Amino acid sequence: MKTRITLIIAVLFMATNFSFAQQDEECMLNLTLMNDYVKSKKYDEAYEPWMKVRNKCPKFNRAIYQYGERILKHKIKKSSGTEKVAFLNDYKVLLDKAREYYPSKYSLGKILEKKALLDYENQKDLSLQDLQVYDAFHKVYTEDLENFTSTKGLYVYFTKTVDLFKAGKFEIQKVFDKYDDVNEQLENLNEKYAKSLNALIQKEDGGQTLSKKDAKYKKYYQDKLEANGKIAGSLDTYLGQLANCENLIPLYRKDFPTYKNDAVWLKRAVSRMYNKECTDDPLYIDLVKAYDATAPSADTKYFVSTVLRKQGKKKEADAYVKQSYDLQEDPIKKARMAKKIANDFKRRGSYGSARTYYREALKLNPSDGTPHLQIAAMYAKSAKNCGDSAFNKRAVFWYAAQEALKAGRVDPGLKKAAQQAATSYNANAPTKSEIFTCSCAGTTINIGCWIGGSVKVPSL
Repeated sequence: MKTRITLIIAVLFMATNFSFAQQDEECMLNLTLMNDYVKSKKYDEAYEPWMKVRNKCPKFNRAIYQYGERILKHKIKKSSGTEKVAFLNDYKVLLDKAREYYPSKYSLGKILEKKALLDYENQKDLSLQDLQVYDAFHKVYTEDLENFTSTKGLYVYFTKTVDLFKAGKFEIQKVFDKYDDVNEQLENLNEKYAKSLNALIQKEDGGQTLSKKDAKYKKYYQDKLEANGKIAGSLDTYLGQLANCENLIPLYRKDFPTYKNDAVWLKRAVSRMYNKECTDDPLYIDLVKAYDATAPSADTKYFVSTVLRKQGKKKEADAYVKQSYDLQEDPIKKARMAKKIANDFKRRGSYGSARTYYREALKLNPSDGTPHLQIAAMYAKSAKNCGDSAFNKRAVFWYAAQEALKAGRVDPGLKKAAQQAATSYNANAPTKSEIFTCSCAGTTINIGCWIGGSVKVPSL
């Protein structure tokens, strides 16, 4: 038995890269029992030996805290009332102690983030008000933003801000500020995930087989990007009609004299006015000019182009668009800029120019498949204008479907959307009976018009 205990402890210590300072037989025994029970998912049985080793030898092994979280989560799930509250509070104590004894393994942000989520998920049991839950997440944001990475946590942080505004506790400006704060954090996180993911994709494209560790990281980055993408859309939905021109224009007009030299405020005001299509108001022009004068950048040049375009100065606007794009150096930010420019061209019906920038975005950020879906949508919309016969015009839908499916191949999070789009496009393409009638199965159709390229008629 003694030999077995020693071996198990040795394995535990090797796995966590920690060594224990004292050879305490009782702590070794309880740690071994805890380990066996937890691995068998017998959390109730694990509780007693875990508490003994935790209380007597709190620095004995990090497994006390790793496995302790699992044990307490089980206890919380199975309990109610005052007993549940006691376990919840003990969980918070455990997290604080984990950071105290192993600070290099538990960042402040991760501990605060877990405690904030615990408050949110058990708000009713803990008798917490919305403001208290908001404050818990605000503490993560202000004290360790770098490690505030929970998609759910960021979403709750914003939604609680909206709820508190509706309850009369916050001003509307705070809602807009927090929306920007959360979105900027999501963008920063996505930028890191995308760069890491693209590096792994380049490895694969170069013919290398990813190690198990790299494959695991690849899935992690893809899952995080997908989750963050969904939550970004949910933020807009939750914000709802609060960010409309009727609210934005008087608010920004009132605050403009105070913040006319504040680059951060100007950037946020201009971006929101642009995104909410409040660009017809003269205030938008004043904001853009002030933003460009205060902190000229790739962003400001782009917004200047939107003003020039409104004034009918197309040539000057296009020059500013190119200047904006050329000024951006970071590949992920440049890809984001390319998509913004492409979306603008697409809205104006300049599909050829839009595709050029969408393809640039794909080169810069190959793990983002959304440009493929946008290109496919433009192909489908142009079908009636491309082709010298009704059959050939509808053949464009096959081409659109092929483009849409590319999105799912490069971005697993878009597989469902890509398949749905492809199915929709194929439904508008020539039928099997029409292919039979024309006797053209297997032939190639040159599409022409701005699309170019060719598509092969499916075999029957």
